[in-house]
Amino acid sequence: MNTVHPLPLPETPENAIASASTGNKVIRNTYALLSITLLFAAATAAVSVAMKLPHPGLVVTLIGYFGLLFLTARLRNSSWGLLSVFGLTGFMGYTLGPIVSHYLGLPNGGQTVMMAMGSTAAIFLGLSGYALTTRKDFSFIGGFLTAGILVAFVASLAAVFLSIPALSLTISAAFVLLMSGLILYETSNIIHGGETNYIMATVTLFVSIFNLFTSLLHLLGFANNSD
Repeated sequence: MNTVHPLPLPETPENAIASASTGNKVIRNTYALLSITLLFAAATAAVSVAMKLPHPGLVVTLIGYFGLLFLTARLRNSSWGLLSVFGLTGFMGYTLGPIVSHYLGLPNGGQTVMMAMGSTAAIFLGLSGYALTTRKDFSFIGGFLTAGILVAFVASLAAVFLSIPALSLTISAAFVLLMSGLILYETSNIIHGGETNYIMATVTLFVSIFNLFTSLLHLLGFANNSD
């Protein structure tokens, strides 16, 4: 998801200051856009729940997600990229609505949803805060995250077609760890100049939060129903 960036400048105090200034600007823009898109997605999810809209299905979800993701990547350096981001996050909010409706219909469903939301917020804020304050470089986990996400994604498709609850729960647990790592990685990537496009940084963090929430919702929902 990273944009192509120029060769590193020579290490001078002036370049270090300029790099830090650029990173801070990207962070500010990213968190501002992320906040707005999260609110927008929450609104579309709420509308989806209120209208009791059906889930579009796996095929439509994948085509819509990857199509809008590709479009956003292509438009990331223009003002149209902002419109594409809202299209992507709004679509993801819509697909989230039926999932939330399902859990709200279960015993203690409201509590499960709120616990998943609170846990997601706590994890994101904690990991982001840690990366921002320590300014550690987490680029070394990039390869592991890429491989892990690909494996978990393929396994999740297998779990859907094979209907194996234990596999599905294992994948959800794996995604919690992977998305937590991705939050650390992307925040560090912004700080150290690896990601200079705030639109793509926003998309990466939004998708991390989305997957983190749905994975926690699945795990907590299973735990509450097994009591």
